[in-house]
Amino acid sequence: MISVGLLLLAWELYATYSGIKPTILPAPSRVFEQAMLNREALADNAMPTIRATLLGFACSLSAAFALSMLVDFFQPLRRALFPVFIVSQTLPLVAIAPLVVLWFGFGLAPKIMLVALVTFFPMLVALVEGYEATEAEIGQMLRAMGAGRWRIFVLARLPSALPYFFAGLRISITYAVVGAIFAEYAGAAKGLGIYMLNAKNNFRPDLVLAAVGVSAALTLVLFGLTVLLQRLAMPWDRTGKDTAAKRLWR
Repeated sequence: MISVGLLLLAWELYATYSGIKPTILPAPSRVFEQAMLNREALADNAMPTIRATLLGFACSLSAAFALSMLVDFFQPLRRALFPVFIVSQTLPLVAIAPLVVLWFGFGLAPKIMLVALVTFFPMLVALVEGYEATEAEIGQMLRAMGAGRWRIFVLARLPSALPYFFAGLRISITYAVVGAIFAEYAGAAKGLGIYMLNAKNNFRPDLVLAAVGVSAALTLVLFGLTVLLQRLAMPWDRTGKDTAAKRLWR
């Protein structure tokens, strides 16, 4: 908070006393003022972006989990599908977004698809690597007790993958809002992306930065929710960290 405050202070002083025009670099105070004056428009345009972000991320999460299970149970699928997934991540979003909008229209579907495309791969890789990190002795012990492949997956491989999964989840969630905004840039009636585009065309950098601040705040909220979800899903991990911290303190 101190570092961000110092950065905003330096920005405010430079914008105020350097003689630069507000139409080029508005001060943070002006950005905040315009955000308050246009809060209804910002809120109205933020809702479609939030909707596309959450729906796209939900589809991405479901697909990543389902495919990671298939890859774990049928190893040849990993060699067959991973090159395709890697190629999908090399596609530049700036180039692919207009094509997706052209193919599927200006509705919600292309935005969901683009968010899913951006966020899918990190979670898939994290889950697959997490399954592989399961200690072999645990699987051997469960097999000796008569557990089948599915039960070993549920009791051993899935819990072992949780730390990796949440690491991938935190990476993906930071890209989700960006993917939705890029999709809106390519074509939308409402959304933070189209709001930024209209503000830029009207030479209003203060409104552009206000919309950027809203998208950044939204990303931080989603990131915080993933951290909270990890603490709820992995209470043993939190307990272990607390115990280690107490030992270190002593």
